[in-house]
Amino acid sequence: MSIDVVTFGCRLNLHESDVIRDSAARAGLSDVTIVNTCAVTNEAVAQARQTIRKLKRERNDVPIIVTGCAAQTDPKMFADMPEVFRVLGNQDKLAPAAYQAESSGKSFVSDIMRAKDGIATPAASHDGRTRAFLQIQNGCDHRCTFCIIPFGRGNSRSVPPADVITQAKALVEQGFREIVLTGVDITSYGESASGMPKLGTLVKRILREVPELARLRLSSIDSIEADRDLIEAFAEDARLMPHLHLSLQAGDDMILKRMKRRHSRADAISFCTTMRRLRPDMVFGADIIAGFPTETDAMFARSLDLVAECGLTHLHVFPFSPRPGTPAARMPQLRGDVVKERARLLRAAGEAALHRHLDREVGASRNILTERGNTGRTEQFTQVRFSADVAPGQIVRASIAAHDGKALIAA
Repeated sequence: MSIDVVTFGCRLNLHESDVIRDSAARAGLSDVTIVNTCAVTNEAVAQARQTIRKLKRERNDVPIIVTGCAAQTDPKMFADMPEVFRVLGNQDKLAPAAYQAESSGKSFVSDIMRAKDGIATPAASHDGRTRAFLQIQNGCDHRCTFCIIPFGRGNSRSVPPADVITQAKALVEQGFREIVLTGVDITSYGESASGMPKLGTLVKRILREVPELARLRLSSIDSIEADRDLIEAFAEDARLMPHLHLSLQAGDDMILKRMKRRHSRADAISFCTTMRRLRPDMVFGADIIAGFPTETDAMFARSLDLVAECGLTHLHVFPFSPRPGTPAARMPQLRGDVVKERARLLRAAGEAALHRHLDREVGASRNILTERGNTGRTEQFTQVRFSADVAPGQIVRASIAAHDGKALIAA
C-alpha cells in the first residue's frame, strides 16, 4: 500500500510532487498513483499519456490521478482516458480536500487565472533528497509566443517574504544544507503585489535571517529581470551558489522578437560578462529552442554561437514543439528533419562546452554537497562521483582527479 507520484517536467513540479504526496496522505489515501504532468512540449504530454497507460497495465487495481500543467490546460483529454480515475488542476492538487472530493465527474480543475495569492507550500518530506526546493512564486505574466505554461500556471503571484523565511528555517531545521528557490518566473518575484520586495531583496533577507543555511541556489531565471540587489548578493555572499540557469531560448534578435522575449542577444552576453566579473567562479546553464518557426540557417548559427559567447556550460535543448493555442503554432513551421538536426548540433555544442568545463575542473579542490549513490554536486552544480562511500547530506572538501565526460571524479 503506497502513494506513488510520477513526476514530469521542471523543478517546481518536483517540489510540488512532494507536497502532493503529503496532501494525499493527509486525505487518507493509501494506495494510489498520481501523475504530475508537464505541458511544455507535445512530447512531454505524449510521454505522460504513455506512462498512464503503462501504469494501468502494471497495476490495474490501483487508481490513477492525473494533475499538473497538462491536466490544467487540457483536462478533457485526460478525463477521457479510461485509465484515469480523477483529474486535478494545478491549484487543486496541493489541497488534501481535493483528494477527498466525491462527485460523479472525473475532473476537478478550477480556473487557474483566478488565482491571485502566492501560497507557501509546506516543507514536505522531499523523499530523502539532500537539497530542498522552496517555492517562492508561481505563474507568469509574460506571453512568450511559444509557451503554454501561463495557461497551466496562471498569472504571476508571489509568496510573502515572511512565509518564505519561515519555510527556509523549517527546511534548515530538517537538516537540509542547501535550498533551491523555485517557481515559474522567480525573477518576477514581488511584481504582482504593491509593497512586495524584489527577488534580490528576498535573497539577501534569507541569507541574513537564516545564517545556519549553508547554501542557497536559484532555479531558472530571466536574466533581463535580475535586479541590482540580486546581482549584489552574488558578489557579496559566497553562500549564494555560483550557478545560474538562464532562460535564453535563442541567440538571434529577430527570433527573440518573434518569441516575444524581453532581452536581446547583447543583453544576454552582457549579463554573463557582468556576473562572471563579479563572481569569477560563476557557471551558466541555459534553455535554448532549436528550430523556432521562420528561423533561417544564419539565425540558428547565432544561437549556436551564443554557447561560446555567453560561456554556457549546462545546456537544455528543446526542439521546437508547436503547442496548440499559442501564436508560434500559427507561424510558418520548419521541416521536422531541420528541427531535429539543429537540436543535435546544439546538444553537441553543449556536450563540448561541458567537456571543456570538466577539463578545467581537474586538479581543483571543491566543496561538494553529497547525495545518494556516492555522488554529489559542486557549488557550480557540476556532478561529482566518489570512488569511496560517502554519507549523503554532507558538505565535503575534495580534490578533483579526473572526469568521465559527464561528471567529475573525486580523488
